[in-house]
Amino acid sequence: MTMASGILLVTHAGVATALIAAARHVLVRLPDTLDSVELPADADPEQSLREATRHAASLDHGAGVLVLSDLYGATPCNIAQRLSEHRARLRWVAGLNLPMLLRVLNYAGRPLDELTEIAVSGGHTGIRIDHPPC
Repeated sequence: MTMASGILLVTHAGVATALIAAARHVLVRLPDTLDSVELPADADPEQSLREATRHAASLDHGAGVLVLSDLYGATPCNIAQRLSEHRARLRWVAGLNLPMLLRVLNYAGRPLDELTEIAVSGGHTGIRIDHPPC
């Protein structure tokens, strides 16, 4: 039996909760390997890193952890980057959106590196632009 990678959302306050609720609405059942850390506006980065480290450790059962953060360059993303410096089996992707999360949850059993690519692909393909006729 293949172990599933852990999936950790590290976001601004309220974002992970809303995305997980929407994913639950669409998929009904979510993997046990999903968890989140939400950072309030006044979050202490060091304390947040310790909290995220604990969550990542609890999710890693040998297959690694994929961390999804909401906004590149913001504190949640910086926490994800710092996590990856200390965990060999951790990948992170910034720009979390609902299509990305749904794709990751649908393929949660895939190996970590493949799941990382699935996350990026899901995020990209879920974004469309309407070009009105000229």
